[in-house]
Amino acid sequence: MIYTDRASAGRALGGHLENLHATYPLLLGLPRGGVPVAAAAREIIGGDLDILLVRKLGVPWQPELAMGAIGEGGVRVLNQDVLAHIGITPQEFAEIEDVERAELERRRLVWRGDTKPIPLDGRDVVIVDDGMATGATVVVACRVARLYQPVRLVVAVPVSSAEALRRVAAEADQVICPLVPRTLGGVGTVYEDFHQLEDDEVTALLA
Repeated sequence: MIYTDRASAGRALGGHLENLHATYPLLLGLPRGGVPVAAAAREIIGGDLDILLVRKLGVPWQPELAMGAIGEGGVRVLNQDVLAHIGITPQEFAEIEDVERAELERRRLVWRGDTKPIPLDGRDVVIVDDGMATGATVVVACRVARLYQPVRLVVAVPVSSAEALRRVAAEADQVICPLVPRTLGGVGTVYEDFHQLEDDEVTALLA
C-alpha cells in the first residue's frame, strides 16, 4: 500500500476510526506531519482538532532515528535500545534536548500563542501522526495526554513498524494502524508526497 499524501492517508485512517464518531472525539495531530492526517481523519469521523506539541530527540548523525522525545510540561521519554548502541555523552544529549525544547516553545507560540489547548479531560482522545518508526515521539505524546485524564486514549497512524506498535500499545488504550510492513525503511517510503510541511500549512489546517 502506498499513500498519495498525508491527506489521503488520513481519510483512509478515518475509515478505521468510524466507531468513534458517536463520541465526538478530540483528534490531536503531532506537528507537523500528523496535523494533515488528523484533519483528514476528522472529515470522516467528526470531532475537534488540536495539536499536541512533542519533539523527537534524533541521533545527531541519523536525525530520523529517535533516541528519545520531549513534550509540553517537561515530559521526556528515552529510547534505551537506541541509547545503548550510539555512545552519546550526557552533554551531547543535553545540547540536543535544549535545541528541541527551544523549538517546542517556538511552535507553541506560532500555533497556539495565547490560545488555550482544548481540554482533554472527559474526552475520547485520538493521537495522530503520519507514521511511527521507533514510536518514541508517540510514546511521549501519550504520556503528556495522560496527564490531562482523557476517558480513552487512542493512537492512530497510517503506517508503523511492528516494534513501534509494541512500544506504543503499552501506553494507549487502543492502537489503530492499517499498514505494518515486514520492514519499514522509513515512514516516507509509503508516501508518494512526503514533503516537509511549513508552519503556515499547519496554521491553515488548524484554522
